[in-house]
Amino acid sequence: MPEKIRITVVGASGRMGRMLIEAVLKADDMALAAAVAQPGSAAIGRDAAELAGLSPCGARVAGHLSLANCDCLIDFTRPEGTLCHLEQCEASGVAMVIGTTGFDAAGKARIQEAARRIPIVFSPNMTVGVNLVFKLLDMAARVLNPGYDVEIIEAHHRMKADAPSGTAMRMGEVVAAALGRDLADCAIYGREGHTGERDAQTIGFATVRGGDIVGDHDVLFCGLGERVEIAHRAGSRMPYALGSLRAARFLVGRQAGLFDMQDVLGLR
Repeated sequence: MPEKIRITVVGASGRMGRMLIEAVLKADDMALAAAVAQPGSAAIGRDAAELAGLSPCGARVAGHLSLANCDCLIDFTRPEGTLCHLEQCEASGVAMVIGTTGFDAAGKARIQEAARRIPIVFSPNMTVGVNLVFKLLDMAARVLNPGYDVEIIEAHHRMKADAPSGTAMRMGEVVAAALGRDLADCAIYGREGHTGERDAQTIGFATVRGGDIVGDHDVLFCGLGERVEIAHRAGSRMPYALGSLRAARFLVGRQAGLFDMQDVLGLR
């Protein structure tokens, strides 16, 4: 085990990438192996620390991925980019933390297949708080069943590309599993016009996009005469970055396997 965990950050010019760089550089047990931006990005050649608003560290942002001297790659980019990086990590035997959302079934299957050879933490949300919420939702769904209607509301910034968010979808999956349902069969993603009476077996989703909202999630269990709400608010991207570093530490010394933040936090 190296003295410091050597981290490569892809998507370095994005908001999450800059936050990850800052978190890595401030962590006593980690070193920034590389920071990578998309080819053609104005960030290429800049000092990675300056990109994150810190004093220069000497590491320049690269336009291509090299995994030399890297223990773990952290990826919060797009599904197509993440799958390319996955192939390179698999070929090089490098661990991977994947916070990217929006994968289709084939993409998720590809990640599962790669995890036979390298260790991967793949989670729709890396924050400690949200992963605690997942645990609370499982408990609430079991206690409040039956007789409570479940609705999930999520809000994110105007630049977010997928909807509902990966976190909201995971919340729905947790609740559905606790209720003995398949989310694919009971999810309702929009209501308009004369919809008729609500089906008690459904789980509803509502999506808000606007401004610079980092991430808000509310799960409502609506009964007769009372309502239970479990909510999480992200005020910045730093909790996602810090959770990702915990995931990277968890992977140190592991040879292969697919994990999520429930494993990392011991909540399984």
